[in-house]
Amino acid sequence: MSDQTEQRIAFITGASRGIGASIAKAVAAQGRHVVLVARNADKLDEVKQSISDAGGSAQSLACDIGDQAALEGAIESVAKEHKRLDILINNAGITRDNLLLRMTDEEFDEVIAVNLRSVFVACRAALRPMMRGKWGRIVNLGSVSGLVGNPGQANYAASKAAVVGFTKTIAKEMAAKNVTANVVAPGFIETDMTDVLPESVKQLAKDHTPLKRMGQPHEIAAAVAFLTSEDAGYVTGQVLTVDGGMTTV
Repeated sequence: MSDQTEQRIAFITGASRGIGASIAKAVAAQGRHVVLVARNADKLDEVKQSISDAGGSAQSLACDIGDQAALEGAIESVAKEHKRLDILINNAGITRDNLLLRMTDEEFDEVIAVNLRSVFVACRAALRPMMRGKWGRIVNLGSVSGLVGNPGQANYAASKAAVVGFTKTIAKEMAAKNVTANVVAPGFIETDMTDVLPESVKQLAKDHTPLKRMGQPHEIAAAVAFLTSEDAGYVTGQVLTVDGGMTTV
């Protein structure tokens, strides 16, 4: 265990809803101060209020992570304000699904920009204060699509597969600095994004999952919370797949 005496600061992207909001609540419940980042300020404030009502510590920060300068500036401002930055959780991501032969350059580039480039930008900016503090936890959200592929998601699968290799490289480069880097790869999770899918698609996903159900956001959050904890200091460069056994089939 660490001899930590000051509150850890966690920067979480895509924290306004779904998995991101659940992650923020779980990390805050560990006693961390969570910085909630997304574009929708009103939704962020709702999550912040929920965390505060539960006795946690949080602040909201509206930011478009697709804007490199804005993202770098947000991380730098948080590190300056708190005189530290200990935890980075890159959860935000988008989909622009289409079959490969129909996929446009814009659909490919936009997904890569948000799902991969923003992760690179955020990690590079966050590593500086982590190195100064001689402690850090990075968790990047991947996907089973990045591990096994998925029809109609060539762009998304490519971005998430790249996140795995990127994260493993950080783990090797930063191990001597006491900074860990890991990936959590969700399977089919019940969120507002999946709620709009046809029931036939949901049932197909369940049929291909040994546990025969969709996952819940809090189950992803629990995995992330562990990897950002004091007790996870000997876990780095790993991909923790939380998918109900989908990738074992």
